[in-house]
Amino acid sequence: MPARVSEAIVLATYPFKESDLVVSFLTRDQGKLRGVAKRARRPKSNFGSGLERLSQVRMSYFQRETRELVNLDSCELIQSQFGLLGDYGAAVALDYLAEITEQLLPPAEPSERHFRLLLAVLEHLRSGGEGKVWRAVTYFSLWAVRLAGILPELHVCLACGNWLDNPEGREPAFFSRYRTGLYCGHCRGTAELGRTWELSTTSRDIAKEMLQKPVGEAAPADWRRETAADLRQFLVRQIEHHIERRLITVPTLEAA
Repeated sequence: MPARVSEAIVLATYPFKESDLVVSFLTRDQGKLRGVAKRARRPKSNFGSGLERLSQVRMSYFQRETRELVNLDSCELIQSQFGLLGDYGAAVALDYLAEITEQLLPPAEPSERHFRLLLAVLEHLRSGGEGKVWRAVTYFSLWAVRLAGILPELHVCLACGNWLDNPEGREPAFFSRYRTGLYCGHCRGTAELGRTWELSTTSRDIAKEMLQKPVGEAAPADWRRETAADLRQFLVRQIEHHIERRLITVPTLEAA
């Protein structure tokens, strides 16, 4: 049985048996896979430090159609994220990127655009600079939601269909924990949304720009935690509604 060799990004590892690991990884050509790395927890293994979280590697593995888990043979490290671990905010951001990828992507379905998104955001994080974490996680969240096909229209009320950015003026937009999409002020009070939050016109403009430019060029230069915080909250709500569970990393990230 021939081995496959794929460029991959390691998402997570889990202890298995005495010295093995179960590895979740995203390949450029085969999508998200899981495999067993035998003896990976021993001091001398074929994997070295290549199985660290969000490492970019060249993974060698055997894949059988009748088995859910592939057998990992070895991996060659291309790019480590070790240098980010000294920055607590960046380290938590790595957990956030990995969790969203793990939860949003279905298994064994190629998603090269998500793969390239991860590489671009990781490169931006490594480049340093003030506010890099908040720009990176906001950009990643927006594009991950869009690539998953769950990004609602940001300029239309989901309930009544009215345009929120009309020639007479820009209307406020609101979102709810229990519904997807945005709602105008009128529908906010009639659609039984429960508690709602406003998505500011500034954040809507940032989202529009982020959908048109690379991560390092989009939106304001002086990013802070408060920049587009409502947009991040809105995007997290869309993700959690889609996967039907809360994201574990969000509270830690927003407190970093």
